[in-house]
Amino acid sequence: MVDREQRTPFYGVVLILAALGASLAVSYYGPMWLRVTVYILTVLAILVGGVMTFRDYTY
Repeated sequence: MVDREQRTPFYGVVLILAALGASLAVSYYGPMWLRVTVYILTVLAILVGGVMTFRDYTY
C-alpha cells in the first residue's frame, strides 16, 4: 500500500502536465469547438491532478 501512495503525487503531476500540454497544442490550431472542449477538460484534469498531488497521506 505504501508504494501506491508514493506514486499518486507523481501521477497527479503527470496529469497536470498532460492537460497543460494538450491545451497548449490546441491553442494555435484546431477549430473553436475543439479548443473549448480541451480547455474544459484541462480545468477538470488540473483539479483532479491537484487533489492527487497535494493529498495528505499522514494518518
